Amino acid sequence: MSGWYASIPSPGPEWQNIPIDLFGWHWRIQTYAIMILIGIVVAVLWTSRRLSKRGGEPGVVLDFTLWAVVLGIVGARLYHVFTHPGDYFYAGANPWNVFAIWEGGNAIFGSLIGGAVGVLIASRITGVRFWSFADALAPALLLAQAIGRLGNYVNQELFGLPTNLPWGLQIDADNKAIPVGLPDGTLFQPLFLYEIIWNVIGVVVILFLERKFQLRWGKTLAVYLIWYGLGRSYLESIRIDPSEFNILGIPTNVWAAFLAVILGIVILIVQTRRHPGLEPSVYRPGREWVRPDAEVDSDDTDSDDEVPDEDDGVPAGSSGAKATSPTNG
Repeated sequence: MSGWYASIPSPGPEWQNIPIDLFGWHWRIQTYAIMILIGIVVAVLWTSRRLSKRGGEPGVVLDFTLWAVVLGIVGARLYHVFTHPGDYFYAGANPWNVFAIWEGGNAIFGSLIGGAVGVLIASRITGVRFWSFADALAPALLLAQAIGRLGNYVNQELFGLPTNLPWGLQIDADNKAIPVGLPDGTLFQPLFLYEIIWNVIGVVVILFLERKFQLRWGKTLAVYLIWYGLGRSYLESIRIDPSEFNILGIPTNVWAAFLAVILGIVILIVQTRRHPGLEPSVYRPGREWVRPDAEVDSDDTDSDDEVPDEDDGVPAGSSGAKATSPTNG
């Protein structure tokens, strides 16, 4: 096909895993898994920095990571298998393939549901507000999703309908997602690339709106849900392997994207009315974390108040310190 000279080539099967020989042992690490892991690490580091700036204990994000990542992976896989049962349940199918997450097939909406449950659990354990953590996570999550889509590219998945566009994506003819009857050399919409671009732009949009309107109390999360839901609603509608269940002729994943947008709008409206200002703390009342150096400073201040330095020109029995109120920074 003439369009192949102006198209995006897909990596060959040899790119889907990386062989590692170490101490006589031989492993093959899935590239898809590596991309997901890189995305998780980036999200954890950035979220930790954002949360710490708002008064969170350094390292507390790791408590959230354990719960959110594990339940997010479980939710992602369950959602994908549920919406694509024909890929896993058929005559002669290996039932263990249901658990082969390293081969791809993890639904982001299932990951969001499972991850949200994990964040709720960690919030109860640490005392950090659910909304505070969600706001700190939102842009980092969008960036992690963009990184993870490179794994879809390597696995030759997440592509759309046939196209003649010069950036059409080449897919191997033996790919199971390609409908029967398409001519050799057919190009497809590179949905993985569209989502990467959409997500990166979304990170910039979220950071801009967050700074301009001082979004807190879950409002940053709301913007994330609206932005991501809008993008996914379109991408899912032109996907070549949509979910096998349809409601009113619309694939389940498109409905999930619509629900994400609606949920984001509801959160934005409700939280704006309930909490028009900034959070007093990222912790729930009674669960606040006290910085160790703050305790030392407090002790030093008490000592100075009792024995003032005569060189400061402060009369005995008085204090030159001004009353201050804590801020989130």
